[in-house]
Amino acid sequence: MTGSTALPLPLPLLYLDVDGPLIPFGAGPYPPGDDANPLLARIDPTLGPRLAALPCELVWATTWAAEANECVAPRLGLPELPVVVWPEPAEEDGRGGIHWKTPVLLAHAAGRPFIWVDDEITGADRTWVAAHHPGRALLHRVDPGRGLAEADLGVLRDWLRSA
Repeated sequence: MTGSTALPLPLPLLYLDVDGPLIPFGAGPYPPGDDANPLLARIDPTLGPRLAALPCELVWATTWAAEANECVAPRLGLPELPVVVWPEPAEEDGRGGIHWKTPVLLAHAAGRPFIWVDDEITGADRTWVAAHHPGRALLHRVDPGRGLAEADLGVLRDWLRSA
């Protein structure tokens, strides 16, 4: 038998920040916190199934690092997710105001299409990604006062459908 079988393309990555998108900083009301970190009570457990239903690979892109799998994932009903490993903090290296996460996420994505959900994304990050990433990318800034909302999820769904 001759011919080649094309391998399926990997799913786009969805990089998730915790503080701001999943733990909103707005006025609430929120249930009282009873853990070592009372802010965890602000996590909306209905977000987990909605994130898991997206046709992408979820990845933690947060300074919570592996703690996101211990503290955040169970509240969302998510399995253990891959975690982006951040380099040690460095002095500002003159990258034109881009977020320190931006080049690390591009290196992690390695050309794959990705979405980055964070509350600190700026136009400088979008410009830098457009100039340095060969694949599709959506940098979606979430309002940290309200956190990830249905309208945000609609934007993510639309982008994933348009692939």
